[in-house]
Amino acid sequence: MTEPTLSFLGAAGTVTGSKFLLELDDGAQRQRVLVDAGLFQGVRELRRRNWEPFPVPPDTVDAVLLTHAHLDHSGYLPALARDGFAGPVFATQGTADLVELVLRDSAKLQEEDAAYAAAKGFSKHAAPKPLYDSADVERLLPLIRPVPFDTDVEVVAGVHATWRPAGHILGSSTVQVVVDGRRVLFSGDLGRPSHPLLRAPAPPPASDVVVVESTYGNRGHDPNGELVLAEAVRRTVGRGGTVLIPAFAVDRTEVVLMALRRLMAAGSIPQVPVFADSPMALSALAIYQAALESHSPELRDDLGDPATVFDPGDLRRAATAQESMELNSPRMPCIVLSASGMATGGRVVHHLKSMLPDRRNTVLLVGYQAVGTRGRDLVDGATELKMHGKYVPVRADVVTVPGFSVHADADELMAWLRGVPEPPDVAYVVHGEADASAAMVRRIHDELGWTAVAPRDGERVRIS
Repeated sequence: MTEPTLSFLGAAGTVTGSKFLLELDDGAQRQRVLVDAGLFQGVRELRRRNWEPFPVPPDTVDAVLLTHAHLDHSGYLPALARDGFAGPVFATQGTADLVELVLRDSAKLQEEDAAYAAAKGFSKHAAPKPLYDSADVERLLPLIRPVPFDTDVEVVAGVHATWRPAGHILGSSTVQVVVDGRRVLFSGDLGRPSHPLLRAPAPPPASDVVVVESTYGNRGHDPNGELVLAEAVRRTVGRGGTVLIPAFAVDRTEVVLMALRRLMAAGSIPQVPVFADSPMALSALAIYQAALESHSPELRDDLGDPATVFDPGDLRRAATAQESMELNSPRMPCIVLSASGMATGGRVVHHLKSMLPDRRNTVLLVGYQAVGTRGRDLVDGATELKMHGKYVPVRADVVTVPGFSVHADADELMAWLRGVPEPPDVAYVVHGEADASAAMVRRIHDELGWTAVAPRDGERVRIS
């Protein structure tokens, strides 16, 4: 009998593209379970990998287990289904609700970007195409199987999995898979104990192998984020400008709206209109609102009136393309939240193109910005950005707002790992840039005394 193996098909040495393949071959039958199926994002070399053939035939993958709905964990699913995968996709109810929204939006944006590139002629391809389209998403969605938290589920014959709350976004979870008697724990994206909406991550169970993220594996979160946000808003409104906040539609928009509500209620920033400019963000907001009204056990119990949690006072919803276009040049000082969070696509790119040349405006970056994204270029001091085939000067203020990430920082990751009841045989450190993963490996080795490894991209290891 062949020993079970684990392959790292993404998120090794980089923050995106999470795909971890568990395989077991007993001679009579081969089983393949994929944990997460994420898109690569960021630099062109990474994005190109989305177009490469999957390392094993997709029709030989028996099941996919999702940790949460973000694109770098779920966004490859439609391509997998298009190429032959037809097994179940197991996810919590919150993830199932959000992933339907996220994948439909992803396909729509890809279709629109391909059409725009073709119309404007700035693609090197004669007929640019999306990675996948809306039909591929609709082929995938019926495969999703919601599962409850804290319940043992047989995902394929003899292989069991349990989802526990991870406190990152609604529905997010850690997943422990038991294969051939071996317990393999995947952290997914681990949230923070101080998340303003969600309860702290559940303690980790005893496991033989731990696969842990390291997005912030070499640094901590600054607790002064709201002070930085407030000062930037006051300064911008004072000179008659617009505050543009690229924000992930799922969870980050909700968290930022809550912060703006607190600051306006306290008089720390002026009362100005706040525009939520993303159809997906508005739909996600409705899903979060429904979770509040149903008293979801994932949510904190000190949030107050569900009707006002996300309303700073003058919340306006830009649902249509025309309403979004009008925000390229607002007629009054205001705050605009628009996706995507790293400015890789979507409506925010059009806003940046219009607002960056104006010194009155400010771009607030409130989350992690992966290498190769426009958001990261702004963090690194870019003086111009290329958008829609043209370079746009950066004259607006660019302010990085610390502390708004819903990823656990290095100390919070270590605190969670210390909760593992007994030392695992090995901890694999993934989902981080190389320096962040290396720092987390050192801390695990030095502080916990465990064997810790940052696996190579494509590496395959035995887990028995």
